[in-house]
Order: sequence, then C-alpha cells, then structure tokens
Amino acid sequence: MMNVKNRFCQVSGVKVHLRQGGQGRPILFLHGAGGVMGWTPFFQQLATGAQVWAPDHPGFGQSDDPAWIKHMPDLAMFYLDFLDQLAPEQGFDVVGHSIGGWLAAEIAVRNSRHVRSLTLMCSAGLRVPGTPMGDIFIWNDEESARHLVFDPAMRAARLAAQPSEEEADVLVRNKFSFAKLAWHPRLFNPDFQKWLHRIQVPTQVIWGDHDGLFPLAYAQHWHQQLPGSGLHIVPDCGHSPINEKSAETAALIHAFMARDAA
Repeated sequence: MMNVKNRFCQVSGVKVHLRQGGQGRPILFLHGAGGVMGWTPFFQQLATGAQVWAPDHPGFGQSDDPAWIKHMPDLAMFYLDFLDQLAPEQGFDVVGHSIGGWLAAEIAVRNSRHVRSLTLMCSAGLRVPGTPMGDIFIWNDEESARHLVFDPAMRAARLAAQPSEEEADVLVRNKFSFAKLAWHPRLFNPDFQKWLHRIQVPTQVIWGDHDGLFPLAYAQHWHQQLPGSGLHIVPDCGHSPINEKSAETAALIHAFMARDAA
C-alpha cells in the first residue's frame, strides 16, 4: 500500500484538508458532491506513476467552511489562490468529477496558468435545451442509487452501507455545502458557457453511458463546446466512473496525460 499523506494547509485564511499519494506528474482531483471518503481504489490506481492531490473543498470533509464562499464562482476563485500558493512548477493535470468537473472548467476559464490539462467526468455546470437533467436534490436514497449507479451489486452495497457516526456527520456536511453551491440555479451557471472558449488546455470528457443525473446529451454538449476535446463514453457505468469503472477511468487519464507529454 502506498504512503498517503493527510495534511492541512492554509489558503486565503481557509484551512484545507489535503490527501497526497504517489510519485510522478501531479494530478489535482476535484471531487463531486459526496466528497472524498478516504483513499479509494481509484486514487490507488491513478497514483501509479503520478502524484495525486485530493483536497476537501471548503465546506466539505475536514476543510473549513468560510461564509464568503457562496456559489461555484467563489469556489473557483478560491482554487486560483490554492494553485498560486501550492501548485508545483509544472502545473497540474486537473481531474474533476460532477460538480468537481464544473469547478475545474470554471477555474480554467478564469486562469489556466497552473492547469496542464483537464479531465471532466460527468460534469455539472451546463444545460442542454430539451434534455432535462435529474434532480438529485429531491431524490431519496433509493432513487439516488437507481439513477446514479448502474451496477446492481454496487447499487445494493450503497443502499446497505452503514456509515460510522463520524462518516455520517461528514456526509450531512457535504450535502449542505453542495446545496449552497448548486441549489439555485440547479447545478448550472447561466453565465458560464459563453466563456468556455477561454479554455485552451488539452481537455477530455469522460461519461458513463447510463448516467441518470446528466444524460449522454450532456457529454456531447461539453464535447461540442470545447473544440479539440476528446470524448470517452464508459460502457455499463452510471454517474461515477471513478467508482464503477475505476481501473478503466484511471487508464483513460494516464493515456491522456501520456499523449500530452509526447
């Protein structure tokens, strides 16, 4: 098992919890609404030949919850400070899942100086006219599992899971912070799409073919809005390729990084 460091750093007066593991080209992983619950198999696979940084966003996990971060553009500006303070000289390959993908793109729109490449997985942030997204805020646990997880065994395990008291507290905290960032407008920034042309770094889009939150039309829309981007549809997968297809997803990211380095 690789050595994983858990540490705290101060950025713009905010204490941020950060996990780091692996050696090599640095990857910044920006998590989705559920946060980061430990060093997962995906991180283990991703950190083979790379150094993975996995912070808890402000308001999530063990990080501080500053009152001034009220919506996604605020969080993107915070991460610009994070990158200015902590990014290694060569920059990061930034990987974002769900609202983390939205966040990654919001960062790159503003300033990509520290961003070497982008991988956007099942990302929030855009709307597709005529194709409604799922409304995760009104789903109960069973509905969430059915819409987000394709694999029946993983869906059953999700529903049967009994989190510890500490884990349950973190999950509740994450839900509140998620709602603060994305409740209105739902998982969407109406002023965002018009600035996507500012993203000039190599970008790939990864999507589960059975994502019940953001249907495949959203993958195509992101791909069309980012000329030159790659698009990979992961078969037999829901909203979370990092959990349902962790090895395949890590391999897609490694291959993308290798092409960029060539």
